[in-house]
Amino acid sequence: MKKITQIICIFLTVTSMSAQQEKGIIGYTNWLDNWTEFKPHKTEYGDPNQILAGNISVNTKLLKRNIYVLQGNVYVTNNAVLTIEPGTLIIGDFETKGTLVVTKGAQIIADGQETDPIVFTSNRSMKKAGDWGGVVILGDAPINKFGNIGSYNLDLDPSLTTYGGDNASSNSGILRYVRIEFAGKKVKGSDTFNGLTIAGVGNKTILENIMVSYSGGDSFAFYGGDVNATKFVSYKSINDDYKFTQGIQCRLYNSLAVRSSYLSSNKDGSRCMEVKSYEKKNETDFTKNQTLVTASNITMLNDSENIKADIQSGLVKEAVYVGENASLEMKRSVISGFSPAVLLDSKTEVNDVNLKKVQFQEMFFNLCKGNIFTEYNTNNEDLEHWYGNSLFFNVSAQSDNKETFVDIFNAKKPDFRLQLGKITASSGNR
Repeated sequence: MKKITQIICIFLTVTSMSAQQEKGIIGYTNWLDNWTEFKPHKTEYGDPNQILAGNISVNTKLLKRNIYVLQGNVYVTNNAVLTIEPGTLIIGDFETKGTLVVTKGAQIIADGQETDPIVFTSNRSMKKAGDWGGVVILGDAPINKFGNIGSYNLDLDPSLTTYGGDNASSNSGILRYVRIEFAGKKVKGSDTFNGLTIAGVGNKTILENIMVSYSGGDSFAFYGGDVNATKFVSYKSINDDYKFTQGIQCRLYNSLAVRSSYLSSNKDGSRCMEVKSYEKKNETDFTKNQTLVTASNITMLNDSENIKADIQSGLVKEAVYVGENASLEMKRSVISGFSPAVLLDSKTEVNDVNLKKVQFQEMFFNLCKGNIFTEYNTNNEDLEHWYGNSLFFNVSAQSDNKETFVDIFNAKKPDFRLQLGKITASSGNR
């Protein structure tokens, strides 16, 4: 009997520890180690000895022993496969604003390793957000625009930048253990590129362990398609960390967004997550799937050391924005240091139908000035009553980030997992 009691006690202890670790990014070890870089400004890279330019129309392999410079707009076309060896360095050219575009039907196999990631970065000595274009992957999975076809133009060749189709299971290749640094160039009279643009991409594409840091546009932008995304990291983006639109069906898991109070777009501000069904309503086919994002074990935080002062100064806005007709199902996630945590589009009526489209369960809202509001409305009693229901297991607190996370200010190896025992707040919204 004593032995059985000991086993039960051990089981309960382990279960309790696991439960405490379940919110936000998870892992028995810090999965950010080895392949990420939180000080890319100070990283020394070698000089390129190979040039990538024009069209890549046949199967091509980039080798680790070389350093490549991406000059101008480079397109992978003609159903070709671009394979990149682990540890390969590709440098986006500042003068020509180098951009890599994997066109519809082509593939990229960038399969790095934890100890040997593939890196895309800037060639400037003083690197800044927006130094070069970024990486664009275009596929033939469904989108919700009329005709099921979109075009990612900006300053690209319109004949090579269409995306969308009928194949939700299409395969655009592999991006795994990849870093993209200082991308997101500004296009005159238009918009900005993103670190990684994923448009009309299908669910056979493998997207894991990808870090985008210091992007001048969004870190990750999803335009339609059907994708699984795991262990993504967005760090100090100027625009949004994760943008979803055009009917994307996305399952985002165990991923991180770190914002700064002092980095934000002048256009409409910046958020950790923007979930919309469309950009232009008159181009949207409402008979098709509208945007659905299922997000679990996500950590979104403002890493300021004085969040309350930044909120009071108006430097901080919401972490998550959900647009009209879009659906977001978020579970076991952490939102720390925002004002408020979540904002719903002003056109979204607070009723049973819409509240079932926007779900928050087992959440930890921390250091936020309010949790869930409707845009332009300071009264959130209905939303508090709904999301504060004990059945959803949402909790809130006002705990300092240093105490809440394991070690977020470690310059070399930050750890953004929750500290054990830190979810001790009472349930409900504030």
